[in-house]
Amino acid sequence: VIAHPKYQESKRIAIFLSMPDEVQTEEIIKDIFKQGKECFIPRYKPQSNHMDMLKLSSAEDISSLALTSWNILQPGDDDTAREEALAGGGLDLIFMPGLGFDRKGNRLGRGKGYYDTYLERCMKHPCGKPYTIALAFREQICESVPVTEDDVPIDEILYEDC
Repeated sequence: VIAHPKYQESKRIAIFLSMPDEVQTEEIIKDIFKQGKECFIPRYKPQSNHMDMLKLSSAEDISSLALTSWNILQPGDDDTAREEALAGGGLDLIFMPGLGFDRKGNRLGRGKGYYDTYLERCMKHPCGKPYTIALAFREQICESVPVTEDDVPIDEILYEDC
């Protein structure tokens, strides 16, 4: 990931805080700050498909985040001081989680459409849609995954030995 050309050229990067069954992102987050890039993480709104990408000030900033009922760390609703990526300069790159992926760029998420809805919002931003990379395990690569017209294909899937 760290050697990837799109990562190297990106300045504003959104990345998920990994759950135990996902590719672990902690070292990538540390590198984002080490390289002097800006790091944004998701804040999901329950009972909706709305998600914002909020800026982290440091890798250590993660320890100040609240744990949601989904066991995900994210800024609280009362945390209004953080920059939302689309309120500023947009994003260059989004690292995305998922449950399954196919080689056509289709992604099976957890069913709420958070990332698809966010990418639709990105397309309306003056900076446009960021490059999207899914972080996956080889076992998550499928022949095909079901999609709807609302699903936004991802640009690239990274997995071990790909």
